[in-house]
Amino acid sequence: MAVNLAGSRASCGAPDAAALRSVFETITVESCPRSFNFHMHTVCSDGRLQPEQLIHQAVEIGLQGLAITDHHSVNGYLRARQWLADQQQTQPERVIPQLWTGTEINAGLLSDEVHILAYAFDLDHAAIQPYLQGTTPTGKSYQAAQVIGAIQQAGGLAVLAHPARYRRSPQELIPAAVDLGIDGVETYYAYNNPSPWRPSPKETEAVGSLGDRYSLLHTCGTDTHGLSLLQRL
Repeated sequence: MAVNLAGSRASCGAPDAAALRSVFETITVESCPRSFNFHMHTVCSDGRLQPEQLIHQAVEIGLQGLAITDHHSVNGYLRARQWLADQQQTQPERVIPQLWTGTEINAGLLSDEVHILAYAFDLDHAAIQPYLQGTTPTGKSYQAAQVIGAIQQAGGLAVLAHPARYRRSPQELIPAAVDLGIDGVETYYAYNNPSPWRPSPKETEAVGSLGDRYSLLHTCGTDTHGLSLLQRL
């Protein structure tokens, strides 16, 4: 999936949920953090990396595909996209990763607050705009059903982030999210911030089994908030 932007592929960051779905269908326990990473934060929300630092690091690691998922914002994505476009101009032969649109949205589900990752959406679509204002939505817009629907109306994929980090269990939350039309779950996640980064075995097995039961996509991400894409904190 790594692309040379001088080639025939669409420009980096173009919304393409079908292509991303195909990638998600290949994700395994070995995919993250050196091949794919779909959960990362910059200074545009609560991370420490500048977007330009993040995308440069992604290139150096050799990531094939990624999404920046700042909370309720695509500003980091836009800056990273510009950095990649500049690379295309100065080094057209350079192979760089595919960058998809992304954001992380707070939402209410079963009287619990969960995080829903949005991917490959049209960032100009009206439905997604309430969720890109830098703050947690309120009222009807806060409900998971509304969040999932808005992501999908904007052409994107909706994924339940780190399902084993909430007050309610994955066994409760995942079926409820399925009833609302969720596309996937973040199966491969490091809950205790191990070094080196690796998905937590117990939670991976539980979430993965539920994902398979409901025919969901499996995703992975480091949830980076610090200065390394190979670590959560």
